Amino acid sequence: MPIDAAKALAAKPHTGEITWDRKDVQLYHLGIGAGLPATDPDELRYTLESRLHVLPSFATVAGAGSPGVISGLSMPGVEVDLAKVLHGGQSLTLHRPIPVAGTATATGRIAAVYDKGKAAVLVMRTEVADADGPLWTNDAQIFVRGEGGWGGDRGPSTRMDPPEGDPDRTVERAIREDQALLYRLSGDWNPLHADPDFAKLAGFERPILHGLCTYGMTLKTVVDTLLGGDVTRVRSYTTRFAGVVFPGETLRIRMWQGDGRVRVAVGAVERDDAPVLADTIVEHS
Repeated sequence: MPIDAAKALAAKPHTGEITWDRKDVQLYHLGIGAGLPATDPDELRYTLESRLHVLPSFATVAGAGSPGVISGLSMPGVEVDLAKVLHGGQSLTLHRPIPVAGTATATGRIAAVYDKGKAAVLVMRTEVADADGPLWTNDAQIFVRGEGGWGGDRGPSTRMDPPEGDPDRTVERAIREDQALLYRLSGDWNPLHADPDFAKLAGFERPILHGLCTYGMTLKTVVDTLLGGDVTRVRSYTTRFAGVVFPGETLRIRMWQGDGRVRVAVGAVERDDAPVLADTIVEHS
């Protein structure tokens, strides 16, 4: 069996130093569509070094995203075909605002292995701290098709009841044709997002957008629309990747405002609102 759950859970964590600077932050922001219009004061907070703040989802790529999804697939007990791998979900907890530049220690480990029958789910947990203490914790749910069925724990259900009533706000965000090519410069080099031949091997008609790019675009929309553009208000951010997005499409982002949290649902406009992100919550101050 390619996945040995006991061995993966017992494996020694990957620990290493990560660094980032304003250029990495700016590149990430551009990769999720920031900077339009280029002279908009609200957008300059994402692109101009003298005004720069850090969208919390930058945590998923800081230090080129290491440890991350790909490093999780190289852990002891895990031997899988990259063409069978999809990013199933992501959760991020912020312990304090992310600085524009920093050096920190990232510790990554397999926190859970679940048997979903026709697939396995690995939970890759990355905890990051600098000299002043914890910065953030990332959990990536890695979905591996065809690797379940060994009788293991199915794990908790991540499905939530749909939000009630009409959304408080709905925003549409266009995705550039080259969005995936730009986003991958922040560290996710999976050929699924750039190579047409590899995409077809994985069962897609053409390269798809990184789920974490949609994840970042959605958080930026919530921050800019409902949180007054204040990135420091975000406390946590969780989503389930419900479907693919193709570069060139348009995201329809629907938001329901609650007490200290925003429920979000994202669909692809050109495909009759086909679900893209589901069970999505931004918790905030």
